[in-house]
Amino acid sequence: MKKFLKTFLFFTLFALTALFVLDRVFPLPLNDARMSRIVVSSDNSLFWRFADEEGIWRYPVEIKDVSPAYIEALLTYEDRWFYKHMGINPFSIIRAVIQNISQGKTISGASTLTMQTARILEPHKKSIGGKIKQILRAVQLEWHLSKDEILTIYLNRAPYGGTIEGIGAASWSYLGKTPLELSHAEAALMTALPQSPSRLRPDRYLDEAQKARDKVLDRLQKFNVWDKKTIKEAKEENIYLTSRFIPQSAPILARRSLQMTNKRIIKTNIDISIQQNLEEIALNAKSTLHPATSLAMLVADHTDMSVKAYIGSIDFNDESRFGHVDMVNAIRSPCSALKPFIYALAIDEGLIHSESLLQDTPRIYGYTPQNFNTAFSGAVSASEALGKSLNLPAVQLIEAYGPKKFMAKLSNADISLKLPPYSQPNLAVILGGAGISLDKLVSAYSAFARGGKISPLRYLADDPLIEYDFIDSGAAWITRRMLSGEADPAFYRRGFLSFAYKTGTSYGMRDAWAIGISSKYIIGVWIGRPDGTPVAEQSGAVSAVPFLHQINNYLKHKQTNSFLLNDYLDEKPSSVSVKNICWPSGQTLEADNINCRVQKRAWIFNDLTPPTLFTYGQDYESGWFTYYADDKGEMTAYYCKNALKKRLALWPVSLTPWLPKKEQISSRLPKKSSVCPPLEENDPTRMLIIKNVKNDTIFTIKNKEELTPKISSQGGRGTRWWFLNGELITQNKEGEFLNHKFTKEGEYQLVVIDESGQSDKSEFTVKNIK
Repeated sequence: MKKFLKTFLFFTLFALTALFVLDRVFPLPLNDARMSRIVVSSDNSLFWRFADEEGIWRYPVEIKDVSPAYIEALLTYEDRWFYKHMGINPFSIIRAVIQNISQGKTISGASTLTMQTARILEPHKKSIGGKIKQILRAVQLEWHLSKDEILTIYLNRAPYGGTIEGIGAASWSYLGKTPLELSHAEAALMTALPQSPSRLRPDRYLDEAQKARDKVLDRLQKFNVWDKKTIKEAKEENIYLTSRFIPQSAPILARRSLQMTNKRIIKTNIDISIQQNLEEIALNAKSTLHPATSLAMLVADHTDMSVKAYIGSIDFNDESRFGHVDMVNAIRSPCSALKPFIYALAIDEGLIHSESLLQDTPRIYGYTPQNFNTAFSGAVSASEALGKSLNLPAVQLIEAYGPKKFMAKLSNADISLKLPPYSQPNLAVILGGAGISLDKLVSAYSAFARGGKISPLRYLADDPLIEYDFIDSGAAWITRRMLSGEADPAFYRRGFLSFAYKTGTSYGMRDAWAIGISSKYIIGVWIGRPDGTPVAEQSGAVSAVPFLHQINNYLKHKQTNSFLLNDYLDEKPSSVSVKNICWPSGQTLEADNINCRVQKRAWIFNDLTPPTLFTYGQDYESGWFTYYADDKGEMTAYYCKNALKKRLALWPVSLTPWLPKKEQISSRLPKKSSVCPPLEENDPTRMLIIKNVKNDTIFTIKNKEELTPKISSQGGRGTRWWFLNGELITQNKEGEFLNHKFTKEGEYQLVVIDESGQSDKSEFTVKNIK
């Protein structure tokens, strides 16, 4: 007996040692069980997949992600003792041997679920050696892994035909649903397919697949796992297959998401219904947009900054439109789409209020841009200038605020503008002289929806919500009202604000932008050619705005609360108030005050009424002119009898051509005393355009010949600069003729401005006479 025990102990130790050595020499090939990477929406809808390097698609799942009915069917049909044996089932082996010998052929197998998993991980030929290897691997699996871990491998690696592996990929491919949503009939079908995946593929051999499903149902009935009613209904249920489901929404976001996380299941914040609606809008746009033009659209919920839709290009598969290029993330010139930020920062800094007087007049020093419509408007309010997207007032503001400070302020809020190589921050930044991507621009606009705080977009479900202080909530609130077209306090209804948006058109019409803020969303639209080629007649207002409104209307109807369909619930911050202000000073005066030439009702931030901004080159302090008057009210020298110091609110001298006669400097200044005249004059001689026809008269060109009319300037001081339809064409001295040839018909606006800031304008028409 002792000898037997010693022998038994020896062989046991030898076997264990051999198994230990084999386990070390031949480790489990678990690393080979690579899963595909998939991208899902906020409700776990699959919208893109990335197969492994062998082209196999596996949808990663855990046991909790699979229908309990499927687990019941699988374990009942394949291995009822799965949670009790140690990888092999001796009783099943004995039963299989007896049945197969008695019938003279293979009637049933003895492979446990663990053994099947071992064969999936390491395939082998049907042979005695292969079966022994399979048994050893099964024992090895049980040694290293829990039952649930083994079952999870099977769920993800079971073959379902072609390049499909795992219950997750099979459910989506054949049935178009998650494995958690399987019905009892579908659970039985999915259990049967791995037995012979090529022969039982339901998309090819539907009858064979149904017979295999019913065989599984018979087994479930035999062991009373499901009741008879459930079995009966499952057998009566037809197999409904979807068209071979290939997830293919948001391909560019899916590609980008691979760089955001290493997770196999990438859960985004995408709302699949919004995404698919915008994809349809993009595809329909191909018939209306210029050839080779692309379209990018982005929708973010500004309550939590989650991205709900991401259209990176008009059509991912259209090479002629550079469909593979992500235009949401591409750096482009935003042009006027940046303007709201300089207005907001100027309000926050106390430089302006909503009705501050700004100057839409030609510039003669440094940066000299023109407006989109090539004309000048003269005196405009801040709200009007932003609403009309005028260039010159925006340049006036960034000059006062500082371009370097402007870019730094945005950069501190994670909004970096990209300057051309070797460039420094300059005035051109506000008109598109620096690049930005659509996603960063949408993020920046969150300042006007989140109380002055800028938050980065949240693409993934587990992205944190981050906030950067940008401006005060009051400045953000006022700017948003200006964007909505409701800057006039008379339109204010407590707690409500309509849809606000801004457009942009880059130089050469290369980029068309529209960014909008609704009650819940920030919507961004970009249109253009990815290669930067100009597109004729393309602009933000004409090209991008229709898409912006189409998306906004769709989103409004999607909202269930009709109370928020048209308006935005938004309480006015305590730092905002309303005051009556006067032009030209920009400050608070009584309506009957002689210096209150135009009264406006303005939104005021922090109870500040800043004066009208100083104009570079102006001969007097902006808004006010100081002089001395005698008892007759005539201008006199300070030392004269009864001289009293007076202040007169004057319009910026550059606005003179656009002012009524009574508001011009020559009409506003008192008569000079003949007894004791002032020592010197602060106002230069009035400058005028002199030409051989009257204002608004028609010049004629015969037979399309060139016309060089005699036009010169009179008065003023020093050099003068000439602008035709907003474009600087030449400069000369007083009395010198403007040597410009007119060769085309059309309406023209001619403006001249001198070194003192004075200007005059003339408008006329040129027609051709045959």
